[in-house]
Amino acid sequence: MIRFECDYAEGCHPAILEALAQTNLEQTVGYGLDDHCEHARQLIRKACAAPEAGVHFLVGGTQANATVISACLKPYQGAIAAQTGHINVHETGAIEALGHKVLPLPSDDGKITAEQIMACCRAHYNDATHEHMVQPGMVYISQPTENGTLYTKAELNAIRLACTQYSLRLFIDGARCGYGLVAPGNDVTLADLARISDVFYIGGTKVGALFGEAVVITSEALNHDFRYYIKRHGGMLAKGRLLGIQFETLMSENRYEQIAAHGVELAWELRRAFEECGVRLLYDSPTNQQFPILRTEELSKLQKKYAFSFWQQMGEGWAAVRVCTSWATDAQAVRNLIQDVHDVCRR
Repeated sequence: MIRFECDYAEGCHPAILEALAQTNLEQTVGYGLDDHCEHARQLIRKACAAPEAGVHFLVGGTQANATVISACLKPYQGAIAAQTGHINVHETGAIEALGHKVLPLPSDDGKITAEQIMACCRAHYNDATHEHMVQPGMVYISQPTENGTLYTKAELNAIRLACTQYSLRLFIDGARCGYGLVAPGNDVTLADLARISDVFYIGGTKVGALFGEAVVITSEALNHDFRYYIKRHGGMLAKGRLLGIQFETLMSENRYEQIAAHGVELAWELRRAFEECGVRLLYDSPTNQQFPILRTEELSKLQKKYAFSFWQQMGEGWAAVRVCTSWATDAQAVRNLIQDVHDVCRR
């Protein structure tokens, strides 16, 4: 079985494995206060053009989302997000379990707009009973989104203005950040993310690390005492250097973007194959996630050799699936799938 259902099926980039082996018997202080973590922080600050930013390393995406959102919000506040946002549909109520409500907005492509955010806030404050309701306290978006789509710099700047107008924190989930940075048509850099947001994270788990996310905080007030939130939420790894070494490796020699480019290039080969065969795509995704709409019989034939993620039913006899490549996807496996798509799916 060749697996295309996610971008974290493999272990880690060989350079990370080598670095972990070479440093295995080093003795360092714990909890992310070691020299490897500090070097990784310096590399990330430089890449983000944010020399004063706080940089904190956490193990996974849900942990990062829950910790950041808890730090951002007052007890009576909630997080505005797309209805398809990860915190709304794929985190088992983690945000609600911490006492904060997700305030979902409708979205066809995984993105929300500045206009939607302002309308949500106006609706809240124009309600005479708003003090009886959860107050919008932040905006959560993903770059790329759950649907593989990307915000433009103009869209992010507009969202920033909306957040400023209504005193909202802006948090950008970058679990797949690398694939967005190198996607065709993208005009958003790490420096843009740092400038526009109050806090965002550079995803490692899905982009070459064994595990780990690097949270970048540009708000001084939010960064103050953030480590207390990490500890309180069970995220302060005793062997913190294991995270530092991984990001030290990823952020050196332009490795992060280079390995992400491999996944995006192969995803585009698949995208072109689906389009050549007349297969419609559910979303216009320029990243490493593609969402073909297949007949049930086509999907059944392909699933004999390949694993995909079911996405949604598209009417009787049709289904959309996610085909996901990664930094480690084998090019020959992609060529094999392309040949089978041509054999099975030609309209």
